[in-house]
Amino acid sequence: MRSPLLLVVLLAVAGCTETATPNPDGGSNGTSIVLADRDEPVTLNPLLGYGAQGVSKIYDGLVEHRQDGSLRPQLAADLPEPAADGLSWTVRLRGDVKFTDGSAFGAEDVVATYTAALRSPVKDRFGTLKAVEQVDPSTVRFALNQQHAAFPHLLVLGVLPSEQANPDGQPVGTGPYRVTDWKKGDRLLLTANDGYFDGAPKIKKVTIVFVTDDNQRAGRMQDGEFDGTVLPPKIAEPFSGRSNLLVRYHRSADYRAVALPAAHPVTGNAAIRLALNYATNRQGMIDSLLDGRGTVAYTPVPDALAEEFDPTAKFRFDKAEATRRLDEGGWVPGADGIRVREGVPARFTLMYPLGDALRADLAAAFAADAKAVGVDVQLAGLSWEAIRPRVGQDALLAGEGSPFDPDLMLYDLRGQGGPAADAALENGRKLIDPAQRAVAYKLFQQAFVAAPSMVVLVFPEHAYVMRDSWNGYQPVVDPNSYGALAWGPWWNLDKWEPK
Repeated sequence: MRSPLLLVVLLAVAGCTETATPNPDGGSNGTSIVLADRDEPVTLNPLLGYGAQGVSKIYDGLVEHRQDGSLRPQLAADLPEPAADGLSWTVRLRGDVKFTDGSAFGAEDVVATYTAALRSPVKDRFGTLKAVEQVDPSTVRFALNQQHAAFPHLLVLGVLPSEQANPDGQPVGTGPYRVTDWKKGDRLLLTANDGYFDGAPKIKKVTIVFVTDDNQRAGRMQDGEFDGTVLPPKIAEPFSGRSNLLVRYHRSADYRAVALPAAHPVTGNAAIRLALNYATNRQGMIDSLLDGRGTVAYTPVPDALAEEFDPTAKFRFDKAEATRRLDEGGWVPGADGIRVREGVPARFTLMYPLGDALRADLAAAFAADAKAVGVDVQLAGLSWEAIRPRVGQDALLAGEGSPFDPDLMLYDLRGQGGPAADAALENGRKLIDPAQRAVAYKLFQQAFVAAPSMVVLVFPEHAYVMRDSWNGYQPVVDPNSYGALAWGPWWNLDKWEPK
C-alpha cells in the first residue's frame, strides 16, 4: 500500500502574459479546440476546491452527474450502497483505471484523498464524513456521523494518487485530459489522455484562455481567436445567425442574489430585508438585462428541482408593500429622501466583480429599485481579491446553485433564516425518503420568504457562442460552476468529435 497523501499545493493566480492566437486545427480537422473562460481557477487541486461540482476534465470522481442530474458510477463499479442505518456507504471500485502518470488506481487512493479532504480547505463540505476505510483492494466504506441522504453527490470529488513523485508538479488525475502547461493569468493547456478507461478523446488538445472582461471575450471571439466562450445573453445574441457559429442557451440552477450581511446595521435589519424583496422588479431585470433569458427567483431553490421546488414561495413586486414594511420597521424618510432609523441612514455598499457585465447590470437595477423606496445602495465594482476580505461586512451580488440536490446549496445557509428554516435544512439532510425530503425543502422555502436573508433575483440562462465544427454537444441544466473547465456545452468534451 502506498503512503497517504499528506501534501496539497495551492496554485496561485499570477499576472497576465501572452495573448491567444486562432486555432490552427479548427473546422473539419478540429482535433484541437481553443476556448475562452471568464474565471481562471485559483487551484487545480480538488482538495483546495477545484472541480467541486464535477466534470473537471483532469480528474474523475467515484461517481459523476449525468445530463439529467442523476448519478452514475465513474471510478466506482456501481453506485454507492447505503447501510441499513444510513450511517455508512460502501463503494466497489473499477479495476481498469490508471492515473496519467501510469500508476494504477485503487482503494488506497480513495482512502488517501478523502482522508486528506477531512483536513483540507474542503473539509466543511464533508462535515458528515467521519472516516473512510479500505475494505479490500477494490472496496471502500465511508462512515458518517449522521444520516446524509445527499452524501453520494459529494463523491464527484476528483481522486488523487495516494503519493506523487513530485507534489509541486502538474496535477495527476485519472481524467480524460492531462495538464501540459499552465501560464497563469493567461491560459491552460490540456492534452488527451489516450489511455483513458472510458475511451480516448477525439479532441486531442484543449487550450483555455482566461479573459475576465465579457466585452473583451466577445471581441476576440468575433475576431476568430476562439472556438467557443461564455457570454451574458445580451452580448451573445448578436452572434446568432453568423456563419459557422452557434449560440446556445442553457437553463441554470445558478441563482444571482444580493447577499445581505447579518452583522450590518442596515442589511441585517428584518424590515429592510423584507422591503428590498418587495421592491425588486425581478421580471424587469430579466426583460431588460437578460433579453428574457432567465427565470425569476425568490428563493435559492430552482424549478429544475421539480420535486422540491415550491412555486408559492414568492414575493410580489409591490413598492407600496415595501414602503409599508419600512414604515413599520421604524425607517422614516429623511430630508434627502433616504430613510433613517435611530440616526442610522438606510445606506450600504453592494460589491460586484469587475468585468462581470451581468452582475454589474443586476447590481445597478437593484440599486435603482432600492432607491425608489428610500434605501441608498452604493455600488462597488471590485476584483475578487478586494471582495473576499469584505464578504460578511458589505453586501455582495453573489452567485451559487446546483440542479443536483437541494442539500448541496442550501445547508450552508443555516443560521441565516431563523429556527424554522434551520430545522427544515436539518431534516432535508437527515431524511432518506424522497417525499419527506421534498416536504422539508418546501418548508424551508416558506420560512425563507417569511424571513429572507438575501434578495434572490434571477436564475439567468447561460449563453455560449461556439463554432459549428464538432459533434457531441448535449444541453444540460448548469450549476454555478460552468464554462470551459466545468459544466456548460463542453461538460462532455471528451466525447466530442470533428464533423
